[in-house]
Amino acid sequence: MAALGWLTPRRRSATARSVLAGEAAAEAARKSSRELEELQALQAREAEAEAAEEPEFPVAGDERAAAFFDLDNTVMQGAALFHFGRGLYKRKFFQRRELARFAWQQTWFRLAGVEDPEHMQDARDSALSIVKGHRVSELMTIGEEIYDEYMADRIWPGTRALAQAHLDAGQKVWLVTAAPVETATIIARRLGLTGALGTVAESVDGVYTGKLVGEPLHGPAKAEAVRALSAAEGLDLSHCAAYSDSHNDIPMLTLVGHPYAINPDAKLRKYARERDWRLRDYRTGRKAAKVGIPAAAGVGALAGGTAAAVALHRRRR
Repeated sequence: MAALGWLTPRRRSATARSVLAGEAAAEAARKSSRELEELQALQAREAEAEAAEEPEFPVAGDERAAAFFDLDNTVMQGAALFHFGRGLYKRKFFQRRELARFAWQQTWFRLAGVEDPEHMQDARDSALSIVKGHRVSELMTIGEEIYDEYMADRIWPGTRALAQAHLDAGQKVWLVTAAPVETATIIARRLGLTGALGTVAESVDGVYTGKLVGEPLHGPAKAEAVRALSAAEGLDLSHCAAYSDSHNDIPMLTLVGHPYAINPDAKLRKYARERDWRLRDYRTGRKAAKVGIPAAAGVGALAGGTAAAVALHRRRR
Protein backbone atom coordinates (compact mmCIF):
# COMPACT_ATOMS: atom_id res chain seq x y z
CA MET A 1 0.00 0.00 0.00
CA ALA A 2 3.02 2.36 0.36
CA ALA A 3 3.03 2.87 -3.38
CA LEU A 4 -0.37 4.50 -3.08
CA GLY A 5 0.91 7.34 -0.89
CA TRP A 6 0.81 9.92 -3.72
CA LEU A 7 -2.97 9.44 -4.12
CA THR A 8 -5.56 11.52 -2.33
CA PRO A 9 -7.12 9.87 0.77
CA ARG A 10 -10.35 9.21 -1.15
CA ARG A 11 -8.51 7.67 -4.11
CA ARG A 12 -6.36 5.57 -1.77
CA SER A 13 -9.48 4.28 -0.01
CA ALA A 14 -11.19 3.36 -3.28
CA THR A 15 -8.05 1.66 -4.60
CA ALA A 16 -7.60 -0.27 -1.36
CA ARG A 17 -11.18 -1.53 -1.55
CA SER A 18 -10.60 -2.64 -5.14
CA VAL A 19 -7.48 -4.52 -4.11
CA LEU A 20 -9.34 -6.15 -1.22
CA ALA A 21 -12.23 -7.15 -3.50
CA GLY A 22 -9.84 -8.63 -6.04
CA GLU A 23 -7.94 -10.63 -3.44
CA ALA A 24 -11.20 -11.92 -1.92
CA ALA A 25 -12.49 -12.98 -5.35
CA ALA A 26 -9.25 -14.80 -6.12
CA GLU A 27 -9.30 -16.64 -2.82
CA ALA A 28 -12.95 -17.61 -3.29
CA ALA A 29 -12.16 -18.93 -6.77
CA ARG A 30 -9.27 -21.02 -5.44
CA LYS A 31 -11.44 -22.40 -2.63
CA SER A 32 -14.24 -23.28 -5.07
CA SER A 33 -11.74 -24.98 -7.36
CA ARG A 34 -10.31 -27.06 -4.50
CA GLU A 35 -13.80 -28.11 -3.41
CA LEU A 36 -14.70 -29.16 -6.95
CA GLU A 37 -11.48 -31.15 -7.29
CA GLU A 38 -12.19 -32.91 -3.99
CA LEU A 39 -15.74 -33.71 -5.09
CA GLN A 40 -14.58 -35.08 -8.43
CA ALA A 41 -11.96 -37.21 -6.69
CA LEU A 42 -14.59 -38.58 -4.31
CA GLN A 43 -16.94 -39.40 -7.17
CA ALA A 44 -14.12 -41.15 -9.03
CA ARG A 45 -13.29 -43.27 -5.96
CA GLU A 46 -16.97 -44.18 -5.53
CA ALA A 47 -17.23 -45.19 -9.18
CA GLU A 48 -14.09 -47.32 -8.97
CA ALA A 49 -15.28 -49.04 -5.81
CA GLU A 50 -18.67 -49.78 -7.33
CA ALA A 51 -17.14 -51.11 -10.53
CA ALA A 52 -14.92 -53.45 -8.53
CA GLU A 53 -17.53 -54.69 -6.07
CA GLU A 54 -20.85 -54.81 -7.92
CA PRO A 55 -22.00 -58.13 -9.35
CA GLU A 56 -23.46 -58.18 -12.84
CA PHE A 57 -26.76 -56.31 -12.79
CA PRO A 58 -29.43 -56.45 -14.02
CA VAL A 59 -29.70 -60.20 -14.34
CA ALA A 60 -30.79 -61.23 -17.82
CA GLY A 61 -33.76 -63.55 -18.11
CA ASP A 62 -35.24 -62.76 -14.67
CA GLU A 63 -38.92 -62.51 -15.56
CA ARG A 64 -39.91 -61.49 -12.02
CA ALA A 65 -37.71 -58.40 -12.10
CA ALA A 66 -38.51 -54.90 -13.32
CA ALA A 67 -37.13 -51.38 -12.87
CA PHE A 68 -38.90 -48.27 -11.60
CA PHE A 69 -37.47 -44.82 -12.38
CA ASP A 70 -38.40 -41.51 -10.84
CA LEU A 71 -38.55 -38.84 -13.55
CA ASP A 72 -37.55 -35.35 -12.37
CA ASN A 73 -33.77 -34.94 -11.99
CA THR A 74 -33.40 -38.72 -12.23
CA VAL A 75 -34.24 -39.42 -15.87
CA MET A 76 -34.69 -35.79 -16.93
CA GLN A 77 -32.84 -32.65 -15.95
CA GLY A 78 -35.35 -30.49 -14.10
CA ALA A 79 -39.06 -31.01 -13.59
CA ALA A 80 -41.31 -32.35 -16.33
CA LEU A 81 -44.12 -30.17 -15.04
CA PHE A 82 -41.90 -27.10 -15.27
CA HIS A 83 -41.13 -27.82 -18.92
CA PHE A 84 -44.77 -28.63 -19.64
CA GLY A 85 -45.78 -25.35 -18.02
CA ARG A 86 -43.38 -23.46 -20.28
CA GLY A 87 -45.11 -25.00 -23.27
CA LEU A 88 -48.56 -24.13 -21.97
CA TYR A 89 -47.57 -20.53 -21.32
CA LYS A 90 -46.16 -20.28 -24.83
CA ARG A 91 -49.54 -21.47 -26.10
CA LYS A 92 -51.34 -18.87 -23.96
CA PHE A 93 -53.09 -21.31 -21.63
CA PHE A 94 -52.80 -18.70 -18.91
CA GLN A 95 -52.33 -14.94 -18.76
CA ARG A 96 -49.70 -12.65 -17.28
CA ARG A 97 -51.92 -11.82 -14.32
CA GLU A 98 -51.37 -15.41 -13.17
CA LEU A 99 -47.62 -15.17 -13.62
CA ALA A 100 -46.76 -13.71 -10.21
CA ARG A 101 -48.74 -16.30 -8.28
CA PHE A 102 -47.18 -19.25 -10.07
CA ALA A 103 -43.75 -17.67 -9.96
CA TRP A 104 -43.63 -17.27 -6.20
CA GLN A 105 -45.04 -20.76 -5.64
CA GLN A 106 -42.42 -22.33 -7.90
CA THR A 107 -39.58 -20.18 -6.59
CA TRP A 108 -40.45 -20.88 -2.95
CA PHE A 109 -40.53 -24.60 -3.62
CA ARG A 110 -37.19 -24.59 -5.46
CA LEU A 111 -35.28 -22.37 -3.08
CA ALA A 112 -36.72 -23.72 0.17
CA GLY A 113 -36.17 -27.28 -0.99
CA VAL A 114 -39.12 -28.34 1.15
CA GLU A 115 -42.37 -29.69 -0.21
CA ASP A 116 -44.72 -27.87 2.11
CA PRO A 117 -48.22 -29.43 1.81
CA GLU A 118 -50.00 -26.06 1.89
CA HIS A 119 -47.85 -24.56 -0.88
CA MET A 120 -48.15 -27.71 -2.98
CA GLN A 121 -51.93 -27.67 -2.59
CA ASP A 122 -52.07 -24.02 -3.68
CA ALA A 123 -49.95 -24.78 -6.74
CA ARG A 124 -52.07 -27.78 -7.69
CA ASP A 125 -55.33 -25.89 -7.34
CA SER A 126 -54.03 -22.95 -9.36
CA ALA A 127 -52.74 -25.11 -12.15
CA LEU A 128 -55.67 -27.46 -12.38
CA SER A 129 -57.92 -24.45 -12.81
CA ILE A 130 -55.98 -23.64 -16.00
CA VAL A 131 -56.59 -26.97 -17.69
CA LYS A 132 -60.18 -27.28 -16.52
CA GLY A 133 -62.48 -27.58 -19.53
CA HIS A 134 -59.73 -28.62 -21.94
CA ARG A 135 -59.94 -31.97 -23.70
CA VAL A 136 -57.55 -34.75 -22.73
CA SER A 137 -56.76 -35.37 -26.40
CA GLU A 138 -55.80 -31.70 -26.83
CA LEU A 139 -53.33 -31.82 -23.94
CA MET A 140 -51.87 -35.11 -25.20
CA THR A 141 -51.19 -33.59 -28.61
CA ILE A 142 -49.62 -30.52 -27.03
CA GLY A 143 -47.59 -32.76 -24.72
CA GLU A 144 -45.98 -34.45 -27.73
CA GLU A 145 -44.94 -31.05 -29.09
CA ILE A 146 -43.62 -29.89 -25.73
CA TYR A 147 -41.51 -33.03 -25.36
CA ASP A 148 -39.73 -32.19 -28.61
CA GLU A 149 -39.36 -28.51 -27.69
CA TYR A 150 -38.18 -28.71 -24.08
CA MET A 151 -37.62 -32.26 -22.85
CA ALA A 152 -35.87 -34.41 -25.46
CA ASP A 153 -32.49 -32.72 -24.95
CA ARG A 154 -32.73 -32.91 -21.15
CA ILE A 155 -32.62 -36.68 -20.70
CA TRP A 156 -29.63 -37.80 -18.60
CA PRO A 157 -27.62 -40.16 -20.88
CA GLY A 158 -26.32 -42.09 -17.86
CA THR A 159 -29.78 -42.82 -16.49
CA ARG A 160 -31.06 -43.63 -19.97
CA ALA A 161 -28.27 -46.22 -20.25
CA LEU A 162 -29.32 -47.79 -16.94
CA ALA A 163 -32.90 -48.09 -18.16
CA GLN A 164 -31.70 -49.60 -21.43
CA ALA A 165 -29.68 -52.19 -19.52
CA HIS A 166 -32.88 -53.43 -17.90
CA LEU A 167 -34.67 -53.50 -21.24
CA ASP A 168 -31.76 -55.40 -22.81
CA ALA A 169 -32.02 -57.91 -19.96
CA GLY A 170 -35.64 -58.52 -20.93
CA GLN A 171 -37.14 -56.56 -18.03
CA LYS A 172 -39.96 -54.03 -18.03
CA VAL A 173 -39.09 -50.44 -17.13
CA TRP A 174 -41.61 -47.99 -15.69
CA LEU A 175 -41.49 -44.28 -14.92
CA VAL A 176 -42.99 -43.42 -11.53
CA THR A 177 -43.69 -39.72 -11.10
CA ALA A 178 -45.94 -37.05 -9.63
CA ALA A 179 -46.13 -35.55 -13.12
CA PRO A 180 -49.37 -36.01 -15.10
CA VAL A 181 -49.76 -39.57 -16.27
CA GLU A 182 -50.30 -38.30 -19.82
CA THR A 183 -46.99 -36.44 -19.79
CA ALA A 184 -45.18 -39.37 -18.18
CA THR A 185 -46.62 -41.78 -20.75
CA ILE A 186 -45.40 -39.61 -23.62
CA ILE A 187 -41.88 -39.55 -22.16
CA ALA A 188 -41.88 -43.30 -21.51
CA ARG A 189 -42.98 -44.02 -25.06
CA ARG A 190 -40.38 -41.69 -26.57
CA LEU A 191 -37.65 -43.42 -24.54
CA GLY A 192 -38.85 -46.88 -25.48
CA LEU A 193 -39.81 -47.78 -21.91
CA THR A 194 -42.67 -50.03 -20.88
CA GLY A 195 -44.99 -47.38 -19.46
CA ALA A 196 -45.58 -44.88 -16.69
CA LEU A 197 -47.26 -44.42 -13.35
CA GLY A 198 -48.29 -40.79 -12.76
CA THR A 199 -50.78 -38.48 -11.11
CA VAL A 200 -54.30 -38.87 -12.44
CA ALA A 201 -56.52 -35.87 -13.14
CA GLU A 202 -60.25 -36.42 -13.35
CA SER A 203 -61.94 -36.10 -16.72
CA VAL A 204 -65.52 -36.63 -17.78
CA ASP A 205 -66.29 -37.46 -21.41
CA GLY A 206 -62.67 -36.66 -22.24
CA VAL A 207 -62.71 -33.20 -20.64
CA TYR A 208 -60.72 -32.25 -17.53
CA THR A 209 -62.85 -31.29 -14.54
CA GLY A 210 -60.06 -29.47 -12.68
CA LYS A 211 -59.89 -32.12 -9.94
CA LEU A 212 -57.45 -34.89 -9.14
CA VAL A 213 -58.33 -38.53 -8.68
CA GLY A 214 -57.04 -38.98 -5.15
CA GLU A 215 -53.71 -37.23 -4.49
CA PRO A 216 -50.55 -36.59 -6.53
CA LEU A 217 -48.34 -39.66 -6.94
CA HIS A 218 -45.72 -38.48 -4.49
CA GLY A 219 -43.71 -39.99 -1.63
CA PRO A 220 -45.53 -42.95 -0.07
CA ALA A 221 -48.07 -42.94 -2.92
CA LYS A 222 -45.29 -43.93 -5.32
CA ALA A 223 -44.45 -46.93 -3.18
CA GLU A 224 -48.12 -47.96 -3.16
CA ALA A 225 -48.30 -47.64 -6.94
CA VAL A 226 -45.17 -49.77 -7.39
CA ARG A 227 -46.54 -52.35 -4.94
CA ALA A 228 -49.88 -52.54 -6.77
CA LEU A 229 -48.32 -52.78 -10.23
CA SER A 230 -45.86 -55.42 -9.09
CA ALA A 231 -48.68 -57.55 -7.71
CA ALA A 232 -50.65 -57.21 -10.94
CA GLU A 233 -47.58 -58.04 -13.06
CA GLY A 234 -46.47 -60.97 -10.90
CA LEU A 235 -43.15 -59.37 -10.00
CA ASP A 236 -40.91 -60.15 -7.03
CA LEU A 237 -39.98 -56.79 -5.48
CA SER A 238 -36.81 -58.27 -4.00
CA HIS A 239 -35.64 -58.80 -7.61
CA CYS A 240 -36.69 -55.30 -8.74
CA ALA A 241 -34.72 -52.05 -8.92
CA ALA A 242 -35.77 -48.47 -8.23
CA TYR A 243 -33.97 -45.22 -9.06
CA SER A 244 -34.49 -41.73 -7.66
CA ASP A 245 -32.76 -38.44 -6.80
CA SER A 246 -34.98 -37.49 -3.85
CA HIS A 247 -35.26 -38.50 -0.21
CA ASN A 248 -39.02 -38.20 -0.71
CA ASP A 249 -38.80 -41.45 -2.68
CA ILE A 250 -37.18 -43.46 0.12
CA PRO A 251 -40.47 -45.39 0.58
CA MET A 252 -40.24 -46.58 -3.02
CA LEU A 253 -36.50 -47.24 -2.86
CA THR A 254 -36.75 -49.33 0.30
CA LEU A 255 -39.49 -51.40 -1.26
CA VAL A 256 -37.18 -53.07 -3.79
CA GLY A 257 -34.14 -55.28 -3.54
CA HIS A 258 -31.94 -53.03 -5.68
CA PRO A 259 -32.27 -49.32 -4.81
CA TYR A 260 -30.21 -46.70 -6.63
CA ALA A 261 -29.61 -43.08 -5.66
CA ILE A 262 -29.25 -41.05 -8.86
CA ASN A 263 -28.08 -37.41 -8.67
CA PRO A 264 -29.15 -37.57 -5.01
CA ASP A 265 -30.11 -34.68 -2.78
CA ALA A 266 -28.15 -34.37 0.46
CA LYS A 267 -30.58 -36.40 2.57
CA LEU A 268 -30.80 -39.26 0.10
CA ARG A 269 -27.03 -39.31 -0.41
CA LYS A 270 -26.51 -39.69 3.35
CA TYR A 271 -29.25 -42.32 3.62
CA ALA A 272 -27.84 -44.30 0.68
CA ARG A 273 -24.26 -44.25 1.95
CA GLU A 274 -25.34 -45.47 5.37
CA ARG A 275 -26.98 -48.48 3.69
CA ASP A 276 -24.37 -49.11 0.99
CA TRP A 277 -26.83 -48.46 -1.81
CA ARG A 278 -25.57 -48.02 -5.34
CA LEU A 279 -25.10 -44.36 -6.21
CA ARG A 280 -24.67 -42.53 -9.50
CA ASP A 281 -24.20 -38.78 -9.99
CA TYR A 282 -24.31 -37.48 -13.55
CA ARG A 283 -24.08 -33.79 -12.69
CA THR A 284 -20.90 -31.78 -13.14
CA GLY A 285 -20.88 -31.06 -9.41
CA ARG A 286 -22.85 -32.28 -6.41
CA LYS A 287 -24.70 -28.98 -6.10
CA ALA A 288 -25.02 -28.72 -9.85
CA ALA A 289 -27.95 -26.45 -10.25
CA LYS A 290 -31.35 -27.51 -9.27
CA VAL A 291 -31.80 -27.76 -12.97
CA GLY A 292 -35.48 -27.01 -12.79
CA ILE A 293 -34.82 -23.44 -11.63
CA PRO A 294 -35.44 -21.12 -14.57
CA ALA A 295 -32.56 -18.98 -15.77
CA ALA A 296 -34.89 -16.01 -15.91
CA ALA A 297 -37.39 -15.65 -13.12
CA GLY A 298 -40.23 -14.48 -15.30
CA VAL A 299 -41.97 -16.74 -17.74
CA GLY A 300 -39.92 -19.76 -16.70
CA ALA A 301 -40.74 -19.61 -13.01
CA LEU A 302 -44.36 -19.11 -13.73
CA ALA A 303 -44.38 -21.93 -16.17
CA GLY A 304 -42.93 -24.24 -13.57
CA GLY A 305 -45.66 -23.36 -11.16
CA THR A 306 -48.18 -23.75 -13.86
CA ALA A 307 -46.86 -27.05 -14.71
CA ALA A 308 -47.20 -28.08 -11.16
CA ALA A 309 -50.75 -27.44 -11.82
CA VAL A 310 -50.96 -29.46 -14.84
CA ALA A 311 -51.19 -32.64 -12.94
CA LEU A 312 -53.60 -33.65 -15.60
CA HIS A 313 -54.04 -37.21 -15.81
CA ARG A 314 -55.52 -40.41 -16.90
CA ARG A 315 -59.11 -40.27 -17.96
CA ARG A 316 -61.82 -41.19 -15.64
CA ARG A 317 -64.93 -42.14 -17.55
